[in-house]
Amino acid sequence: MDTEIELKFLVSDAVIPLIPALITQFAKTVTNKPSRSLQNAYFDTPSRELRALDIGFRTRCADNQCEQTIKLAGEVMGGLHQRPEYNLPLDGSRPDLSAFDANIWPHGMQVNVIAQNLYPIFSTNFIRRTWLIETNSGAKIEVVLDKGEVAASAKVEPICELEIELVEGSRNELFTLADILVGQSNIRLGLYSKAARGYRLADEKPLKPSKSIGFVSLPDNATQEQALIEAISFGIRFVQKHEQCYFDKPSLKTLKRVTDGISLIRHTFWLFDDIVDKSTTERLRTELKWLLSELAWVENAIQLKTYTSKRHAYYKKINSAPELTQVINDLKELQPSIEDINRLFHSARYNRLLLSLTTWLVDKQWRKSWGQTQFQAAEQPVADIAPRLFDKDWKDLHQLLPEQKTLTFKDYLNLRTRLENSLLSGNCLGSLFEKDDRNEFRIPWLDISHGMYELSTLEYLKQLCAGQDDDELAKIQNWLEKKSEYLVSAMEQSRLASYKISPYWL
Repeated sequence: MDTEIELKFLVSDAVIPLIPALITQFAKTVTNKPSRSLQNAYFDTPSRELRALDIGFRTRCADNQCEQTIKLAGEVMGGLHQRPEYNLPLDGSRPDLSAFDANIWPHGMQVNVIAQNLYPIFSTNFIRRTWLIETNSGAKIEVVLDKGEVAASAKVEPICELEIELVEGSRNELFTLADILVGQSNIRLGLYSKAARGYRLADEKPLKPSKSIGFVSLPDNATQEQALIEAISFGIRFVQKHEQCYFDKPSLKTLKRVTDGISLIRHTFWLFDDIVDKSTTERLRTELKWLLSELAWVENAIQLKTYTSKRHAYYKKINSAPELTQVINDLKELQPSIEDINRLFHSARYNRLLLSLTTWLVDKQWRKSWGQTQFQAAEQPVADIAPRLFDKDWKDLHQLLPEQKTLTFKDYLNLRTRLENSLLSGNCLGSLFEKDDRNEFRIPWLDISHGMYELSTLEYLKQLCAGQDDDELAKIQNWLEKKSEYLVSAMEQSRLASYKISPYWL
């Protein structure tokens, strides 16, 4: 068995000629291997039983020789992929699952039944260029450039990937080379394997943005440190998923999901401050703040789009005021373009941030400032700690939102960030608790959070109407005030009802 430890990059044609020079400046020696044409077929059952187990099974033929490969479930942190891999020579093109050691399979897997129902799902065919490099410290890294296509039925997608795999030596050398690579434009970290892309193509299930951020999956016996790792990993994957969704089909809501992932990562640093000292995340937090500032325009852009959508009540009102319509259209013209966002996602600073987060996770850099107290806290079951974290958070919020006080439009706008952060704690640790109880408690507060967003949408439109002496704009202002009052009244009902629901963590 081999365990792959590799970083994957998506590259454009423009950067391919630069790769030899980039790796040469990093390496002590470079061995250039002959290019090879690789034909790969991926197998599964009609019900995708291997996929459900996160097992990849393929045949590969090159230079009149074939092999079959099993890749078992591993882990992905940022761009770092680590998966157990088993290779066996193959006579002919039909794979044979029974040839592999029976001990490698997950418990309960019905190998013989699966073997009888295998058929080729998709293929990947590409030209592979390979360089084996040795660094000054003696580490050996294989650099692989694959250019070709993934095909399923009559559908085809291009492949243009660069992978760097640690063969021998320190993993730090892999990240050092990665840092050099992402310093170039038109290179970005890749999340999805060729197999994942092939399955999506074959099953006609394109990558789609998530409707919400969801919950970090945690085992019942997870320690606090394991929960930290899972939450940060989840956040990085969420950002990378929606980055790819944006390349596939650009939309403002997809960019909003990117900012949601960034916010979750930042919140996780704060949530686990028992074991994560601020000194270990200072640079990361600075860069996360930068990225959020680069995408700060997205919410207003979504609101501007809402104002001009025929599906919304705003449309008819705004259309009656040509001056306002012109202001909105002018603001939309000032928004960053799709090309601007593509440049951001290809930028060295963005990809170095993802790489730094991955390095922070893999090297467990939060441990550098630990004493005995932190070691003990890290080993505590997070299920025992979560109630204390939630309780403190929500008591603080209730002091800001006292049951006896009637809240105003401005009160809700001022408390929006605070409420959203409290809800993020539930996204990080909520999976430890019973789903129905969790949902019953969270739904009123999610309604309030959505109401706060609607209030900000109304407030932004008020600002666009302000300062102009126009009868139509005055009518719109009056309409907005009434809508705000109605919305605040509904939010107050939700808030008062929420106090009667027992917290799900107690």
